[in-house]
Amino acid sequence: MDLAFTPEEQAFREEIRAWVRTHLPQDIAHKVHNALRLTKDDMQRWAKILGAKGWLGYGWPREFGGPGWNAVQKHLFEEECALAGAPRIVPFGPVMVAPVIMAFGSKEQQQRFLPGIASGEVWWSQGYSEPGSGSDLASLKTRAERVGDKYIVNGQKAWTTLGQYGDWMFNLVRTSTEGKPQTGISFLLLDMKSPGVTVRPIKLLDGECEVNEVFFDNVEVPADQLIGEENKGWTYAKHLLSHERTNIADVNRAKRELERLKRIAKAEGVWDDMRFRDQIALLEVDIVALEMLVLRVLSMEKSGKNPLDIAGLLKIRGSEIQQRYAELMMLAAGPFALPFIEEAMEAGWQGDFPGGVAANAPLASTYFNLRKTTIYGGSNEVQRNIVAQTVLG
Repeated sequence: MDLAFTPEEQAFREEIRAWVRTHLPQDIAHKVHNALRLTKDDMQRWAKILGAKGWLGYGWPREFGGPGWNAVQKHLFEEECALAGAPRIVPFGPVMVAPVIMAFGSKEQQQRFLPGIASGEVWWSQGYSEPGSGSDLASLKTRAERVGDKYIVNGQKAWTTLGQYGDWMFNLVRTSTEGKPQTGISFLLLDMKSPGVTVRPIKLLDGECEVNEVFFDNVEVPADQLIGEENKGWTYAKHLLSHERTNIADVNRAKRELERLKRIAKAEGVWDDMRFRDQIALLEVDIVALEMLVLRVLSMEKSGKNPLDIAGLLKIRGSEIQQRYAELMMLAAGPFALPFIEEAMEAGWQGDFPGGVAANAPLASTYFNLRKTTIYGGSNEVQRNIVAQTVLG
């Protein structure tokens, strides 16, 4: 296993770095580096810039319009985007549903749906979790009944991230109650503008409406929007989740946020506190270890091996690291981190504290928001069980 980058890979990194620095809007980069709220326009503006270059689907093979990059090149692209202050690509279209459509969709479905994903024009949402069916996803109850050439969908999805912006949703639905719960699930593509679809935003602790409830009341979905075979959706869902959990690790974002933590510690006068700097050092060691694990996965992919059985391990470590750097930023700022009111974040208001700086305004909001990372994408407790079974035996 060689974890050193080749001269060709280093040249590729420089090419990506130069392009991103030239094309990334600076107002968006400023928001990312300072953890300010990104609007839908911000996220989609960057997506369309990448789409015009052919890089929004940066993990796609050439046959589907992607750049055909190998695993290392994809990693370098992600790292340079993160360090430059680019927003994370909203993953539901290009990173999650697109590989499912490529692997299991018909030629007609590929021609119909992939171009809009690649360009950034169409916003996709994920219809997986339900009330009572989160980590135990196989217990989902949203029902799709086949009637002629369409399905009639009834039920509810919960925690649909950014679903208020969704144009389309990939949806797990129950089409059979016979046999094991996993065997009666199908994978449907659903137009969120269809009659009977209701999206209700959920306001979170940080004041944002990042997630939503989505209700389906006799929603008609054409049968040609079923991916693959009926009752085989669990297989397709597992294929997708392996991409999601690797994406959640987000080691490149952690490296960027580590530098932000150091800036805050220096600005707040705690950098010279050796006990606090020990905590930063421990975090940095864990980020380097996570990066080594990611590079190990890339090395396996490059040699043709399947590393997806440890995707859960990447998710566990990456999500815990995100929570730790958010907490250390809060501790560094102390009482100056208190404001997490939406308007305060936008204005950089730091209350009536003398010496408060605008960089501290989003810290509490970020801390509260990142409590979710050890839950979504399969809770870490469940992921540890999966790792124990599949990796340790």
